[in-house]
Formats: sequence, structure tokens, C-alpha cells
Amino acid sequence: MVHAHSSQRSSFRPDLPLVLIIAMVALLWIAGGASRADAMGQVIVRAGCWAILIAAILGGSLPALARGRPVAILLAATMALPLIQLIPLPPAWWQALPGRDILLIPGETPPWRPWTMTPGATHNALASLIVPVTMFLLLTQANDRIDRWMPTILLGMIAAAMMLGLLQFSGAGFNSPLLNDTPGVVSSIFANRNHFALLLAIGCVIAPVWAFMDREALRWRGPLAGGLVLLFVLTILATGSRAGALLGVLALALALLLVGRRLRRRLKNAPRWVFPALVLAAIIVVAGFIALSFLADRAQSIDRLIAAESGGEDMRSRALPTVLSMIAAYMPFGSGFGGFDPVFRIHEPFDLLKLTYFNQAHNDYLGIALDGGLAGVAVLAAGILWWLVATIRIWRAQESDNIVLARLGSAMIFLVLVASITDYPARTPTIMAFLVVAGVWLAQVNIAKSQAALPD
Repeated sequence: MVHAHSSQRSSFRPDLPLVLIIAMVALLWIAGGASRADAMGQVIVRAGCWAILIAAILGGSLPALARGRPVAILLAATMALPLIQLIPLPPAWWQALPGRDILLIPGETPPWRPWTMTPGATHNALASLIVPVTMFLLLTQANDRIDRWMPTILLGMIAAAMMLGLLQFSGAGFNSPLLNDTPGVVSSIFANRNHFALLLAIGCVIAPVWAFMDREALRWRGPLAGGLVLLFVLTILATGSRAGALLGVLALALALLLVGRRLRRRLKNAPRWVFPALVLAAIIVVAGFIALSFLADRAQSIDRLIAAESGGEDMRSRALPTVLSMIAAYMPFGSGFGGFDPVFRIHEPFDLLKLTYFNQAHNDYLGIALDGGLAGVAVLAAGILWWLVATIRIWRAQESDNIVLARLGSAMIFLVLVASITDYPARTPTIMAFLVVAGVWLAQVNIAKSQAALPD
């Protein structure tokens, strides 16, 4: 791989994979922020992904699957689960599955039925995987030069989403007809403000790495990246996402880990006190802006976090016992992917009834256990185990161009894993695509043949 400063300085020569990647990122920015099956954006994103996939197959090069083999295996396993759940089973077979008694109609002969309790929802879950499959194919067709452009492309997308979020916060009142978003909520290109806050937190780790990817451009990239991180943090506070506020703190700590060594290298001729002084100054600046935002009543995330601590359970905690009982009732086979809403209504107690509905478990680990049973838990555990082992390897390895992107990918996956404790971000097309990018960066690292370290 060529060094960062030489690749970034080369002229922008678009080729088919790069054009298709930019087109897909733009498509996700426009319509990829919803997880509900009936959102209009789902139709646009999936149709666009199929068109991009066909164009990549017909006009692109052969994919280098070896650079992302673990991601390919996990994608294949993820696709296999809903596919198997849709296979029709004889009446005696599906009736033997836990919780299927409610599907029996008195006086009628039981028909063949699939494993899943909600075939339509499981079909939708399977169809949604066209997004990560398309992104994976594009990345495996890409060359090293395109790899170096990816952080710039992703950072540009996040910055554009931030600008839209700030417009919403200013009272512009923009609500996308392609999403099932809530009027008045700062959620930008997403239907859920927690997912928007996660995207901004991911931007907080991409921006510093992007700044150090080009030695000659660091003079202007550094201040720009610092300004973007500050705006990302303030926008997270404006979203009102309590989980997002915690993700923002984690992202800032990860950003320091990602670029701390290279920042020290840049300051090697300066006195020792300069590096800690810069870190302290950055903390003071960020904390100062957060304090001003809070005092000006603009830090909705902190306000909601304080309100939650002062008393009152939200729907997530109130519904947790019911969700846990559902998981136990449908184990070891699960209820079927994508069907949480109708299945929850079967078990919903009267004290949880309200005008709005509880659309997801709001803990994707529990959601996967409910949907996929032991098989879903096994695939999830395999993915987390691979991420953990790969992360340990890259943080022990000598820093190089590939290692930098791999560490960034690991940090992005970590943020999604943390966000999934209280929500379901990986069910949106945009976060699916970001996970694939992060996974490929993490998977394609060859420790034994790592390139020379990044320039000072």
C-alpha cells in the first residue's frame, strides 16, 4: 500500500468502484436512516443497492474476498438464519416449536408453516441484507487508493448529516418523508435520535484519524478535524440522546487512543509538557462548550439524563421483564427475525398498554436472542469474539497504514456494540453499511506483512 500522504495528494480519478461507493453513501444519506419495514426509504435504498450491485458485478473487477473473509463468513451466516427460518415445515414439526400453539386455528387442518412466526417480517429482514452485501462487494473490488478515500467519504457524509441536524435544532423543522421520524426531534437523516448520535460519535473517531492520514495536509486538516469533533459533540448534546452523550465520551477517549502516538511523534522536538498541555486544553475547550450549551438550555441529552436519574422508569426498563420472559418462552429456536412487534403484542401485559407501540426490544442482544434463538446468539457471539481477537492483535502490532484503519474500524464496531445495549442501530441500512466498512478495515490487516509506519 502506498503511504497516506502520497495517495491523498494524487489527483481524484474516479473509477467505477469509487463512483458506486459514493453513490451508495449518498443513497444512504438520503434514505438509509429507518429500520421500519414500511418506511418509504427502505424501498429506495434497497432498489438502489440492487442497481449498484448489478453495476458492480457487470462492470467491476473480481472481488478480492480474501481481504474480508471473516466479514464474508459472518454475512453468509447472518443471511442463512432468516433463510432457514422461511423454509416451510410439516404441521407436526412447527407445532413442536415453542410458542406456536397460538398459530393453530380450531377446526382447521394445520397447514405447512415456516419456522418463523412472522414470515412477512422475516422476508423483510432477509431483504434488508442487500445493503451490507452491496457495500461488502464494493469494498472487495476497491483498490488501495479507494481505501484511502473511504474515511474522507464517510466523514463528509457525517458532516452533512450534522449540518442537517443543526438545521433541525435551529427550528427549521425539516422532516424527511422517507423516514418515520418524529417531528421536532433532532434526528437528521435517521428516524431515531439515538442512531444519529451514534453516527456523530463515529465521526468523532474518524475525524482525528483522517487529519493524520496526510502529513502535508495536517496543517489544515488538524484544525478542521478539531472543529468537526467539537461540533459533533455539541450536536450529540442537542439530539437529546442520553445514550448518545455516553457514546460521545467514549468516542473522545477512543480518538485520543487512535491519534495520541502520532501526535506525540509530531511533537517529538517540543518539550515534554506540550503534549499533556494540548490534551488538557482540548478537554477544557470541549468541557467549556458543553457547559455553555447546558447553561443555555441547549444540552437536551444532559437534561434527559438528569431527568432519568431523578426518577421514573422509561419503557425500556418497564418492558425488560416481559422481553426476558419472551426469550425464555421461544428458546432455543427463537420467534423469527423481524417480528418483535407482533410477537410482543401477544405477551404485552395490561400495565404496559399505551397509545404508542413498543417496536423493538431496545437491546439488540436480547432482540437477537428472541428472534434467532441459540443460532442467532451463536452467530452474534462468533462476531464479537472475532472482533475481540482482531482488536487485541492490531493494538499489539506495530503501527502502519493498514493498522491505523484497522484500529479505526475496531473503534467504530465498539461504538455500535455499546449503542446496541440500549437500542437497535445495526438494523438501519446506514449503520449496517458502516459496520461492513469497519469490519473490512479490521479484517484485511495482515500483521506479518504490515507496511512501514505512518510518516512523522
